Amino acid sequence: MRIRVILSLLLALAMPFLATASFAQVGVAITVAPPELPAYEQPLCPGDGYIWTPGYWGWGDDDYFWVPGTWVMAPQIGFLWTPGYWGWGGDGFLFNEGYWGPGVGFYGGINYGFGYFGHGYEGGRWNNGHFFYNTTMNNVNVNSIHNVYNTRVNEATVNHVSYNGGKGGIDVRPTSQEEAAAHEKHIGPVAAQTQHAWSARNNPQQRFSANHGAPPVAATPRASMAVHPKDLPPIERPAAPSTGNSKQDQKYQKQQEKVVAKQNQDRQKLQQQQDKEHQQMAKQQANEARTQQVEQKHQQQTQQMQQGHTQQMQQMAQRQQPIGGGGSHASSGGSGRH
Repeated sequence: MRIRVILSLLLALAMPFLATASFAQVGVAITVAPPELPAYEQPLCPGDGYIWTPGYWGWGDDDYFWVPGTWVMAPQIGFLWTPGYWGWGGDGFLFNEGYWGPGVGFYGGINYGFGYFGHGYEGGRWNNGHFFYNTTMNNVNVNSIHNVYNTRVNEATVNHVSYNGGKGGIDVRPTSQEEAAAHEKHIGPVAAQTQHAWSARNNPQQRFSANHGAPPVAATPRASMAVHPKDLPPIERPAAPSTGNSKQDQKYQKQQEKVVAKQNQDRQKLQQQQDKEHQQMAKQQANEARTQQVEQKHQQQTQQMQQGHTQQMQQMAQRQQPIGGGGSHASSGGSGRH
C-alpha cells in the first residue's frame, strides 16, 4: 500500500479548533479507498442537548479504523454538526474534518443515516434555545425528553459508500448553501470527539484488518473519555495562521511552543499526582467502591484539564487574525489526527 504524507497548508488559517470561516486540511493521502460504512443501530440519546455524530472510518498506523457513532453535547446553542468525509484528491483519498457551526455544510453527499442522508440534517433542529429531536430519525426516550417532533423524510438511495469522488465514489458537489455554511463561524471537533477518535485508533479490534468492515463497537451512547492524562491524545500543535506580518507570525509560533510545553507539564504533573493516589490505594487495599470513586475523580480532573487546554488554544488562535480575513473553504483535504 503506497502512502504519501502531505504536509501542505491549503488555507490561511490552519486551526482545527479555531472559530473561523475556513479550516485547515493537513494530513495523509491514501491510495486505497475507505471501506463501506457498516450498518448499525443508534444507541438511546443520553440526554437533552446531545446531537448525533455519525461513525466514520479514520486512518492511522497504516490501516483504517472505525470511529463509532456517538452522541455529543453541542458546544454552543444553535450549533449543528457537519460530519467529516473522505474525498478523492487526484492521486489519493484525503479526509475533510467535520466541524460545528450554525449550519450544516458539505459532507461529500455521504449517506451516514440517522438524518445525515447526504445533504443537510433531518434529525433535529434548534428552536428558542432548545434542540428538538425528530423521533423518526433518532432513538429518543420521549418520557424524559419532551422537545421532539415527528417528520418523515424520503431518504435518498441507500448505499454504504464512504467517500466522494474517484472510482466508485459519490459523485456530488456542494450546493451554494453548503458552501455558505463552510464560510460561517465554526469550530472543529470538541475535546470529547478528539478523545473518542483516539480511543478508537488505539483499539486493535476497531481496525479494518481485524474486523473486515464489521467493527465490534459501531456506536456508543457517549464519546469515550480518558480517565488519566496518559490516555489523552498528543497535544496538537496547529500550523500558525499567516497574518502577512513575519514578526507577528514568529512571535505567535514562540508563544505556541511555550503553551504546548506548559500543557505537557500540566499533564505530567496530574499523572504523577494520580499515580501516587493509585499507590496509596494499593497499600490500603482499597475496596471496589473506593477505587471506582477515585477513578471517577481522576476522569473529572483529566477532562477539566483537557477542556481548559482546548479553550486556551482556541483563545490564542482567535487573537491571531490574518490581514484581510479568512480564505476559502477547501472541498477536499485531509486530517491525519483521527
